Amino acid sequence: MSDVHVGYSDLSDRFHKIVKNLTKGAIGNPSEFIIVISGDLVDNANNPENYREVKERLIDLKEAGFEDILVIPGNHDYGTGSRGNKKYVRLFKQSFFNKNRGYPLVDIIDRVAFIGLDSMAEELHLYDRLWAQGELGKKQLNRLSSILKSDDVVTCKKRVIYLHHHPFGQRPLHQLKDTNKLHDVLMNAVNNEISIDAILYGHNHEGKSNNGLWGIPRCYDAGSITLKPRSKLKKDLPWFGEVRNSTRVIDLDDNPNADYILNLHE
Repeated sequence: MSDVHVGYSDLSDRFHKIVKNLTKGAIGNPSEFIIVISGDLVDNANNPENYREVKERLIDLKEAGFEDILVIPGNHDYGTGSRGNKKYVRLFKQSFFNKNRGYPLVDIIDRVAFIGLDSMAEELHLYDRLWAQGELGKKQLNRLSSILKSDDVVTCKKRVIYLHHHPFGQRPLHQLKDTNKLHDVLMNAVNNEISIDAILYGHNHEGKSNNGLWGIPRCYDAGSITLKPRSKLKKDLPWFGEVRNSTRVIDLDDNPNADYILNLHE
């Protein structure tokens, strides 16, 4: 799932309802699932209540049996969405996982390596923290390359990359600026027979599948689980499509055609 945007309008209530539906067994036994949230958990990090509320909902999920919840920051998690602040890097970690962890995040669960990237890593400087662009940066990409070659990751049966910014379909002031460099790192792994089995992301709210791009069988934009509407400015821009929830249930051992979109609003 992606783009929760707790703190915007009534989306806090929507997310609370979504969590309740999950805890009531909407998808079956929680212990069989790993939840990945690809950024924009809050709508405005400047309001500490938003962080607290998301954390409470994730605690609700863990208490219901969802033991593995993986999160990565989006542009709104570090500020307003168009203006970021470095102080939220530390606060995000303190709120959602061990503050001493660095990016890329690596979690190996049932011989699947989940690798989380901070696509805001190089977007918090005074000279480029405006707008909604993302950038992984050379240091993080170098670490990613090393991680993909490490014994722990190479011996996994599957590898999943997750980040906030959309790596496909560049858009002005909204794109992942070093997407070509990310492509090169991932394809170098593939060329060395280290498969990349899925790449999960959000940011655009469109919820489109790009399966097969870069030779990766699963390439999913999760849309906005709370269906956050476009701003008036974005509504008038021709390159933004319809807002969708495309929260997907995925079985990496099955064919991508078996994946399905989960509606938790009813």
